[in-house]
Amino acid sequence: MTKICLILFDIDGVIRSVENSYRLSLKKTVHRFSGWEPSYLDIDNAKNEGIWNNDWDLSLELIKRSIKKENLNLAVPPREEIVKCFEEFYFGGDPNKDSKYWSGFIKDEELLVDKKFFDLLQSNGIIWGFVSGAEAASAKFVLEKRLGLKSPPLISMGDAPEKPNPRGFIDLSKKLVGNKLGASNIPIAYVGDTIADVNTVMNARKEIPSQKFISIGLAPPHLHLRSRLKERNSYEINLRKAGADLILNSINELKNINFSLF
Repeated sequence: MTKICLILFDIDGVIRSVENSYRLSLKKTVHRFSGWEPSYLDIDNAKNEGIWNNDWDLSLELIKRSIKKENLNLAVPPREEIVKCFEEFYFGGDPNKDSKYWSGFIKDEELLVDKKFFDLLQSNGIIWGFVSGAEAASAKFVLEKRLGLKSPPLISMGDAPEKPNPRGFIDLSKKLVGNKLGASNIPIAYVGDTIADVNTVMNARKEIPSQKFISIGLAPPHLHLRSRLKERNSYEINLRKAGADLILNSINELKNINFSLF
């Protein structure tokens, strides 16, 4: 079958909802060290700055901002303490051990797609893979154990510089469609839910301007509630301003897109 497109996916907020896992771990970590628990809107606003792809670093940043804003007599904790606290909330066990020993928020993640979704993409001539800032243990848990994908192409934390650096995105693209990216290659799309994801594609275009790169944005699941329509509209406007070529209402809309039009 002729391959028509490569689609690479972010994982958090695209393949799984992380409001009750990663984001909750972030909230609880910030609260433990500052006494203040950020709202979903506080986190979204920070994410919209386009540089906070790593939730450990964002936790530390929000703690610093809270201490400064409230003029608290608190020392800024070292990053390793942030990571340790965050992992206790998120994994509830050693991430290097079998997931059956985990008891953290990772067990509460809602899947936004199923294996049939990827089977259908493949049958339509679409190659797929994943570029995520999540830890390898977390990414593989959702992709392999929960979705049942066999050895899915994956770039996760530590495999490449963090987004919006496009290195991981470009490297996996080369691996999946051939080493020489450029005008003769099929379009390459990246689906993400943050400005950092959009910026990753923009930076890839700067590096390889002859390759057709497509940025596809999707507001995270917690903004798809009717009560948050205003916030979702604002969020999507920010994704478009950053350069997103297309905004999805649902990840499942990908099955109906004609990528030959790009």
